[in-house]
Amino acid sequence: MKSRPAAVKARGVNQAFILGAGLGNRLRPLTGRLPKPLVPLFHRPLAEWAMEACRRAGITRFAINTHHLPEAWNGFGVGTDVTLFHEPVLLETGGGLKNIGSWMGGDPLLVHNGDIFSTLPLEKLIAAHKASGLPVTLALRSEGTARHIAIDPSGSRITDIRNNLGIADGTHVFSGIYCVNPEFLDLIPPGEKISVIPAFLELAKAGQLAAVVLDEGVWLDLGDRDSYLQAHRELDLAPAIHPEATVEPGACVERTAIGPGAVIETGAVVRDSVVWPGGRVTSSAVLDRCIVFSENPAGGSHRDADL
Repeated sequence: MKSRPAAVKARGVNQAFILGAGLGNRLRPLTGRLPKPLVPLFHRPLAEWAMEACRRAGITRFAINTHHLPEAWNGFGVGTDVTLFHEPVLLETGGGLKNIGSWMGGDPLLVHNGDIFSTLPLEKLIAAHKASGLPVTLALRSEGTARHIAIDPSGSRITDIRNNLGIADGTHVFSGIYCVNPEFLDLIPPGEKISVIPAFLELAKAGQLAAVVLDEGVWLDLGDRDSYLQAHRELDLAPAIHPEATVEPGACVERTAIGPGAVIETGAVVRDSVVWPGGRVTSSAVLDRCIVFSENPAGGSHRDADL
């Protein structure tokens, strides 16, 4: 790996890469209509929430990779410094990062998974990365179901991932958010569909993969249906019923998010559900734990259904 000039070590991070090219298989059929990062959370695309989190840490410049339904990104980020990188062939996390190398230039970069919602103090990740002087710093959580990251006693270095190096199974969760310096891209082969994990393991083996544990704030992986519904039950990010939604007199709406332009007709019963912008729920509907995502009116009795 190329040595990094001392001047680069002192730089902050003012640019971010939002990973938006995944197929979103765990959220189908919702992602048959929109790419996963454009799925609405409290009436705003997930990618917008990710960008807002980055802005709170001082980031103003963004790259987003696209693959599935690229036309859905048209008009996204108007008024923001956003560059889209379309991948006709999905490059995965490593190949996608390599693909934006010329845009990244000589400055460090924050990478944020497009299906993550968090209020993590990303400024602490940036500060830890700057202080470490290492090529990559991963933001970790102590609690969660996928504890695949092993760290050293100081908590500042990652020693193994999923026990691939035969050192440890892991005690911490990777948040899907990390900082990289430009020279990290030297570890990723050009023009290949490849995960970023092999390069992470190469650094970990050399004692060069930094970590910071960020247990403050909310962190949610919204890549599956249950997590998506749970987020709408537990978070309080905006009024559940958008001001531009219409709930007709005589409709029963409980613990449900209703997007702009949506209509809930008289007589409908909707509980613990999400109705996307422009959705329509007819008077015959009784919906429990449903997601109304299509352009077709939703009627009849349904539970745990995507309509």
